[in-house]
Amino acid sequence: MSRPCRCRRIRCNPDANYFKPRGIPLDVLEEINLTLDELEAVRLADLEGLYQVDAAKKMDISRQTFGNIINSAHRKVADVLLNTKALKIEGGTVKKVG
Repeated sequence: MSRPCRCRRIRCNPDANYFKPRGIPLDVLEEINLTLDELEAVRLADLEGLYQVDAAKKMDISRQTFGNIINSAHRKVADVLLNTKALKIEGGTVKKVG
């Protein structure tokens, strides 16, 4: 049995939570879900340029867990962009701070 998921601290609150390719009806698109903690990991690592250890501290998780989260987020974003899918941002075990 795996350990319970630890609550991750996030600061980002996206203005939009859904993205899709223009000109393609929503009902024909596959939807990929990006969790709020994955979005926060992308923000910290890719937008702010933090090292994984520093970003992990901000989210109150281990560096290994952060690495797993950011890898999952990168795979999902690449899948959405390269395979013409919709991206929905929601969910995750998170605690909003700040």
